Amino acid sequence: MTRTVGRILAESLAAHDVDLIYCVPGESYLGLTDALTEFPQIRLVVCRHEGGAGFMAAADGRMRDGRAGVALVSRGPGITNAMIGLHTAYHDATPLVMLVGHVERKDVGRLALQEQNYSRLLSDVTKGVFEVIQPIQASEVIARAFHLAQSGTPGPVAVILPEDIFDEPAEGPVVQPRTLPKPGPRAEDLDRLAEMLANAERPLVLVGGAMAAGGEAALADLNRLAEAWSLPISPTHRRPHLFDANHPNYGGYMGIRVPKPLIEEMKKADLMVCLGERLSDSISQSYTFPAAPDPQLPLVQVWPDANEIGRVWRVDLPIAADPHAVIRGLLTRNAPEASEGRKRWVKGLNTIHRGLLAPEWDRMEDGVNFGAVCAAMSRHIPADAAVTSDAGNFSSFLHRYFPFRQTHMFLASNVGAMGAAVPMAVAAALRRPGKRAVAFVGDGGILMTGNEIATAVREGVAPVVILSDNSGYGTIGMHHEGRYPGRPYDQATRLVNPDFVAWARSFGAAAFSITTEEQVEPVLAEAFAVTDRPVVVHVKSSALQASAWKKRTMPLPA
Repeated sequence: MTRTVGRILAESLAAHDVDLIYCVPGESYLGLTDALTEFPQIRLVVCRHEGGAGFMAAADGRMRDGRAGVALVSRGPGITNAMIGLHTAYHDATPLVMLVGHVERKDVGRLALQEQNYSRLLSDVTKGVFEVIQPIQASEVIARAFHLAQSGTPGPVAVILPEDIFDEPAEGPVVQPRTLPKPGPRAEDLDRLAEMLANAERPLVLVGGAMAAGGEAALADLNRLAEAWSLPISPTHRRPHLFDANHPNYGGYMGIRVPKPLIEEMKKADLMVCLGERLSDSISQSYTFPAAPDPQLPLVQVWPDANEIGRVWRVDLPIAADPHAVIRGLLTRNAPEASEGRKRWVKGLNTIHRGLLAPEWDRMEDGVNFGAVCAAMSRHIPADAAVTSDAGNFSSFLHRYFPFRQTHMFLASNVGAMGAAVPMAVAAALRRPGKRAVAFVGDGGILMTGNEIATAVREGVAPVVILSDNSGYGTIGMHHEGRYPGRPYDQATRLVNPDFVAWARSFGAAAFSITTEEQVEPVLAEAFAVTDRPVVVHVKSSALQASAWKKRTMPLPA
């Protein structure tokens, strides 16, 4: 049988250990899907929307210890729908390879059906765009794409595949995966960092996404470092699982809009160390802590890509290295005995954090306070579960009331894209069979990509979806009220929703509803007892309780 480009592409994907590809079928890449029928080790997951496929691939890239997730979409509308996955992966530093069908080569530049200039279109949401023009390039391009996606600061790469190239004969060997360099810290940098930590009375250590790539060993060493050096550890935005919320060295969650008592205490720090965190406006509280471009305190940044360090902030000690290697290096050095001031500092931050975790909330007349649901989750979500979260104010309850552990996997869109939670939970259920995947989503996001519940049913996985329904785009409403107090805004933010229980059951999912606080515990117990199909728990949430930290001041419309 003649070896085709489609065949060599499939062989190249297999060589790069690809076992899941998320796609929406398209005629522009039929030659590749035909070749994939001969590779049973590669599972093609057919999604209901390219946005869902993009989110699933981004989630997969977060769960594979530095290896890229893969999506396969068609040209034009297919890739434009999927761009939300690229945007998410780009901001999240997640390795992702997106294979994109294209018009035939002879029609490029003629404004052919669904034609686009992908190098221009995708330039701001990818690390690179490669196009296979000649058959001999096919395997090399795949190898280059995976290498670029997985090296330096990880991110998304697009591979453009013209429709007429798949059936052409191809020669030559499959290009094998390239070995990735592992940057290590210099001894003099470790010595200086150790000195800075020893001399600081109030250090604050932020841990971010590059720490997650080190897996369990890196997190175990992080615990040892925190205890040996008496350091407060603060996981950053969308990384709450990097440090156990019940650990005495937990220094508070450094997410969007840190509560006032905690951020005021954090700002007393005399040293900030960013371990595997490249920093952003979300983490820096809109570029105020640390202040940009000149921080108000000494700043150490550890990130595996030198090009990212100092891009926005002036950094006193830049270390372009794997953060786990830096931790290991510090652990080989003698930790000084912690001063009484250092001990008070760590304990003070932890005391504020524990106070914020306290299971306290107000009962609301217009619906269930979603805090009651999230506080109950520690009794139902297993320690090894994957938890996914959509964007929205409902997620503030999750971060306030659910004590994340290092054994959890947390997945979300760092860029704040709505619609991520359900597809990411489907991907987590596929990638981690036998372990729970639990999605938290609002009534806005659920109808953007909730149709991927159909994908879960088709693939035989059983994520649990916790749906907070307050009949509105709550985050936008809260911001509108804050910016324009006393002015009506509900026409722009209120939603008319379907019967979500009936909607979920129409896919073949189990579905339950919570309308009072008394129902929380028994309904969750019943829902988590279901393991043979997806589950949707519809919570009729209070709209007056705008977030875990704030109530609405304007009355709801009659």
